[in-house]
Amino acid sequence: MAAHIGRRLRKGAATTAVAAAAVAALSASQAPGATVDDQGGQSVGDATSAPDAAADDSATGNSPYYTDLPPLNSPAPSPSAGSGEAGDRSAAEAGIPATVLDAYKKAEAALREKKPGCNLPWQLLAAIGKVESGQARGGRVTADGTTVAPIYGPQLDGNGFALIRDTDNGAYDGNRMYDQAVGPMQFIPSTWSWAGRDGNGDGRKDPNNIYDAALAAGHYLCRFDWDLSQPRDLRKAILSYNNSTDYLNTVLSWLEYYRKGTHEIPDGTGALPDGRSDARPGATPSAPGATPPARPGTRPGKPSGSRPSPSPTAPGTGGPSTPPTTPSPSTPPTPTDTVHHLEDAGTGTLTAMAGHTFAERISTRAETQAGKAVAKVRIRFTIVGDTDSTFAGGESVATVTTDASGVAVAPPLQAGERTGAFAVQAAVVGRSVKGIPYKVTVTQRAADALTRVGEKELTCVAGGEFAEPVAVEATYGGEAAGKVAVTAKLVTSADDPAENDKGPYFEDADGKAVRTLTGLRTDADGRLTLPKLYADDTPGTFLLRLTTAGGATLDVELTVEPAATPSPDPDPSADPDPSTDPSPDPSTEPSQTPAA
Repeated sequence: MAAHIGRRLRKGAATTAVAAAAVAALSASQAPGATVDDQGGQSVGDATSAPDAAADDSATGNSPYYTDLPPLNSPAPSPSAGSGEAGDRSAAEAGIPATVLDAYKKAEAALREKKPGCNLPWQLLAAIGKVESGQARGGRVTADGTTVAPIYGPQLDGNGFALIRDTDNGAYDGNRMYDQAVGPMQFIPSTWSWAGRDGNGDGRKDPNNIYDAALAAGHYLCRFDWDLSQPRDLRKAILSYNNSTDYLNTVLSWLEYYRKGTHEIPDGTGALPDGRSDARPGATPSAPGATPPARPGTRPGKPSGSRPSPSPTAPGTGGPSTPPTTPSPSTPPTPTDTVHHLEDAGTGTLTAMAGHTFAERISTRAETQAGKAVAKVRIRFTIVGDTDSTFAGGESVATVTTDASGVAVAPPLQAGERTGAFAVQAAVVGRSVKGIPYKVTVTQRAADALTRVGEKELTCVAGGEFAEPVAVEATYGGEAAGKVAVTAKLVTSADDPAENDKGPYFEDADGKAVRTLTGLRTDADGRLTLPKLYADDTPGTFLLRLTTAGGATLDVELTVEPAATPSPDPDPSADPDPSTDPSPDPSTEPSQTPAA
């Protein structure tokens, strides 16, 4: 029945030239930057691969994928879509199973918060999920998003596919000889080991859980600070997932299809696509979703359809031993097989101030036993320890392929706010070779200069408050020094740094006098405005000293003027001023002669 409902509505017409041209035109119209040539063929501008295009450096190991293009009808079901077999097929093919759709939207919301500059649309995750696994085999998932049965791609044994020998001891894919892409988003084990995420909050990172896989895919697509709203970055991100122009065009077609609208369908009712990129005349394609048959090297006693453990067996825990990495005589050795050891390739001192980019980058050289350089080997750099520092793009793991001189240079390190030492471990992907730990140190933010903002004199009268706040600007190397710790202290004098117990003061939350403030920090522009200053009844000139990590110091002069002396009240007992005496002057009074 599943195969029956999965048949394409336009399949019968796909053999005609007219239908082929129509499909090509549809695909071209849906792909940003795409054009159609005279024969109806599609080409995509700037369809270049990511810098490192090795098969095992993509999310999927360039595994096979579904090639079906979107239906010709609208993504939203028509009023008659619920009636008749054709309508049922169309709705199942165009819709997205409810749990799977929820996982895509939750991943988009998480990336909007963690990496807003990436502009990841959930429709891109849906497009990739459609192409990789037919939306988790038509939404055949449990309530928590785990696939009813594990989803495997074909083993990457070099027989028509990339050659990627086992990197996880069979923990994710059940195969201890070669890797296989796993889960609804088809991650190969070596990529999942660092890209895996816990998307449903159950404390596990399971590639067969659609919530975990969708969130991991979102972080993977956003790992290089790409802005997916820009066509160039969008194409780079998709090609880094599977390095194929045909894959790029197919994903872009589904992306634009879902952007026009889609609808939710019940879990388990989606249609599995028909076309496969690995389909050959007379051959049966190995489609994700079909549990692979048992192969030499699979875990002994493990049924082929059983679900592998979501976490690799830790060394020394009694799990199966790691198989030899020496290739069989019939298989030519890969560059990875010839690596005997790693050497530091001249990495300098790794020290940076919090919030800054490290000037030095880690360089590691892969060598044979004879000391010859080995090119095209994947080196994984992993940040280890208690730190919030990351590589550019916000990731704690970066994988780089060695160049012709055998050297892999890690992406720039970005120091976080947590100070102290941690390590970056360099290791060979796919081979048990002793790694190299690089010591890294993050120092606290510092300033080498402090200047006062404004030139107005800072004065007040005794017992009053300063009307003008003290504002300063911190710089380091001439650039604004943001988030730098500052201490403000009222000192006794320029030569005596002891705290003054008289003169100006700050107030704490209880209104008590405080003459030393710690824990102050400049803003992102290196500026800081201090709290209001008050003065006690002691007049004079005082010093406010500001200091920062890095040795910057600034003394600010504060003046407290004496309070005005009030006029004394007059003494009533004192003789009155004759000039103000209201008594009459005898000399001016008229003479009064008594009558005779």
